[in-house]
Amino acid sequence: MRRFRLGFVTLIATLGLVGLPAVAEATTEAVLNVQYQVQETGYWCGPAATRIAMSARTGNLPSQATLASQLGTTTNGTDWVGQVTGVLNADLGTSWYETKEMPNDPPTQAQRDLLWRDITLDIDNGYPIVANIVAPANNHPPGYPNYTIYHYFTIIGYDSSDRTVKIADPASFGGNQLYWLTFDQLATLIPPKGYAA
Repeated sequence: MRRFRLGFVTLIATLGLVGLPAVAEATTEAVLNVQYQVQETGYWCGPAATRIAMSARTGNLPSQATLASQLGTTTNGTDWVGQVTGVLNADLGTSWYETKEMPNDPPTQAQRDLLWRDITLDIDNGYPIVANIVAPANNHPPGYPNYTIYHYFTIIGYDSSDRTVKIADPASFGGNQLYWLTFDQLATLIPPKGYAA
C-alpha cells in the first residue's frame, strides 16, 4: 500500500496538481562537536576520554587531574569502564550512561548488534561513548606502537553508509587524534573490556 501511495503522490506532483515539499535525503553521518584534549600523562587516557565525552554536553569541564581523582585512576590506569559510567552520570547530572560489558572475544552477534545500536542511539541523542579497548599489535588503530595497548578512547560519531565510527583518541599516537575506524574493527578492540553508553 505504501508503494502505491508514493507512486500516486509522485504522479500527482508530476502532473502539477499539487505542490510537494522537497524531501531531504536520509542522513547517514552524525558527528558530535567535542573539545579534544591529549591525555596529560601516559596513564590518564580514562580521564581524558571521559572529559572529551563530557564536552559534547557541557562547557563546564573538570581538569583531567580532577577526573583522575574521581575515577580512582592510578599509574596503572583506570581499572574498569564502570568507573567512567559513574563519573559521567554524576558530573553531567544524568542517568543516561550504562556500563556495557563485552567479555566474549570475538564478540557475539548480539553484542555487536547492541554496540551498533548504542552508538547510533547515543550519538543521535548527543552522548559520546567511552570505550575501554585492548589493541594487540596485529589489530591497531592508526599510529599505535607495535605492542598491546590497553586504552580508553571516545566514540563521537558514526556513518551508517559504510558502518564506520569516528574516534577522538586522547593518546594521539603518531599524531592521530580524530579518525574513522570500521565498526568491525571497533567491535574486535573492545573485548574483553566494555564501554559506557
